[in-house]
Amino acid sequence: MQLLGRDYLKIYLEDHYAGATAGLELARRTAGANSGTPYGPVLERIAREIEEDRDSLRAIMTALGVGPDRFKVAGAWAGEKAGRLKLNGHIRGYSPQSRVTEMEGLVVGVAGKRCLWAALRHIAPQETQLDIEELDRLLLRAERQLADLEEQRLTAVSEAVAAAERA
Repeated sequence: MQLLGRDYLKIYLEDHYAGATAGLELARRTAGANSGTPYGPVLERIAREIEEDRDSLRAIMTALGVGPDRFKVAGAWAGEKAGRLKLNGHIRGYSPQSRVTEMEGLVVGVAGKRCLWAALRHIAPQETQLDIEELDRLLLRAERQLADLEEQRLTAVSEAVAAAERA
């Protein structure tokens, strides 16, 4: 069976929506684990924005006549939960390494989202249902999120190394 370009776009959007679901779960967990720390406010804002971005993706999918693939979404959600089972240097609980690993996961997710917005922006002239101004806004927000996460991540790396040296 030969796939048409529209079929590829559908698969692409479904995959990104599933990834956005996993990313949102990770963002919420990371924000919750860092509530009351200096990282909390930035991570809480980014988690809210990731939820808004997933809602924006859903609206774009609807405009293009595409819905989320329930199996992909369920798999991504389960994969994020399974990803919590990793060594973090502590027998139980959150460690400085947990924070670094989670922030790096968020960086990867937001970078993927930035790629999505850039790709959609690129095809917007052919897909007239796409709002170019909205895609530009989403693209700029993803870039700001990446910059904010990178700043937080580097601070977390320094703290994790210092904590390891004290131990």
